[in-house]
Amino acid sequence: MPTTPSELPAEPRPDRRAELKARTRRAIVDAAGGLMSETGGVDFSVDELAQRAGVSRRTVFNHFPSLDDVVAAVGADAFAAVRDALLAVEPRTAHEDRDDARRAAVLADLVGALRRADLVVPMASLTRGLGLAGASADAAVVPPHQAMLLLRALSDVSEDLAADLGRRHPGVAPVDVDLLVAQAMSSLVVLHRHWYASTGGAADDAARRVWADLLAHLASSLATATAPPDSIATEGHHG
Repeated sequence: MPTTPSELPAEPRPDRRAELKARTRRAIVDAAGGLMSETGGVDFSVDELAQRAGVSRRTVFNHFPSLDDVVAAVGADAFAAVRDALLAVEPRTAHEDRDDARRAAVLADLVGALRRADLVVPMASLTRGLGLAGASADAAVVPPHQAMLLLRALSDVSEDLAADLGRRHPGVAPVDVDLLVAQAMSSLVVLHRHWYASTGGAADDAARRVWADLLAHLASSLATATAPPDSIATEGHHG
């Protein structure tokens, strides 16, 4: 007996609504990045952003609670190279079955990704986009609002990185992974300040060398987070 059309299994339909939402969000973030680059700051209006993105003002707020959230998303894009660098190589696993060795493997995996990612170009662009370039770099004072935007951008990236590292290092407690990622990524705000003080926000070989030296210093500072508590106590006693 032939099968009637009504009896045929329904064809799976792609989630066009989710696809459209993602495209619209991408258009808003790209438009914000363009405005930040052109104006050298974040002093643009929602109406200007909506016009650039080709959407309505209401659509902007349907995707982002505020302009700060849009700017933070632009910043998150700048640091997304860290996640790409992490996933591009096999994870560094611990050679010893100890908690501190496993935490050290997580840190080595993360620091390796930070070193492989070319963050100098996106940082230079983000520095201009936040309106920092051209200011006095000798003190490298990052205004509180811009510093907050940097932290929010890094927070967004940190969540994805922590999830990736948790999958790569299943033997490490999630809270330890979260703490290591939070310490490393929040420290990038400090590193950015010192990098800007030394380079003025340039994106040349000299700026890359400065950034590499700062990352080496960060890796050394964070290494104490993976040391066994008894070794830290011993060092403190002998010191």
